[in-house]
Amino acid sequence: MERRAHKSRWVRLPPGTAIDARTVDGWEFPVGTRFWKEFAFDGRKVETRLLWRSSAAGWTFASYRWDEAQTDAELVPAAGAAHLVEVARGRRHSIPSVDDCRACHDSARTELLGFTALQLSTDRDPLAPHAEPLAPGMVTLRTLVDERLLEPARPELVAVPPRIPAPDARTRAVLGYLSTNCGSCHNEESTIANLGLLLKAPLVPSPEAVQRLFRPTAKWQIPRAPDGASAFVTPGVPDLSALLVRMRSRRPSSHMPPLGTVLHDEAAIALVDGWIRELR
Repeated sequence: MERRAHKSRWVRLPPGTAIDARTVDGWEFPVGTRFWKEFAFDGRKVETRLLWRSSAAGWTFASYRWDEAQTDAELVPAAGAAHLVEVARGRRHSIPSVDDCRACHDSARTELLGFTALQLSTDRDPLAPHAEPLAPGMVTLRTLVDERLLEPARPELVAVPPRIPAPDARTRAVLGYLSTNCGSCHNEESTIANLGLLLKAPLVPSPEAVQRLFRPTAKWQIPRAPDGASAFVTPGVPDLSALLVRMRSRRPSSHMPPLGTVLHDEAAIALVDGWIRELR
């Protein structure tokens, strides 16, 4: 039996400050901003991660491990803490190292995962894997605009909530999943942008958002595939689509994402597999 993590998130801006939203796809957060993400399994807290804008020059990363009494959490060493909770037979959840945190937030600028205009939009994608319905108390773009936490105010993000431009509902869900789960590394500002696999969805529509997925892979050959047959996505052929092959893999040398997961995301794999099969 698999045990999935329940995640809770919080954000705190210093009093009297606001997010610099002049670049809608690249918000800048004031010094002193703090983000927390808590992981719990079967109702028991295991870890809480902190991302703190400690200075104008950058961010501080830290993780805390909860005690058995669930009353206190202790700072974990920079190397992380391995194999804390069994999530499936032979698979255990680990707290990442600071280096791992920096790798997942990799870019020319620190990426705040899960807190973008697209992800806070009230135009929720009904087909998105693992999506939570809007509930009272959730922070959305409307929250930020109403509480004057964006500068400039950007009321247009409330009047016309952002959504990923796509020709159909399934493509929207696929692009949304890839943007959220892969786009922090696969984007134009990343150190691996030269691979050509750009998955972070911009608010400004891009006519190449789908077409660029059909290019041959830059460096990675699908095992046992004929020479020249490896593409990021091969329409109609999931087994010749490197993006999906790597999502399915759990081999350390090939699985994606490379950090932070020990189990397949079956819902996402089914979504992407079905989408590829229908492409022509």
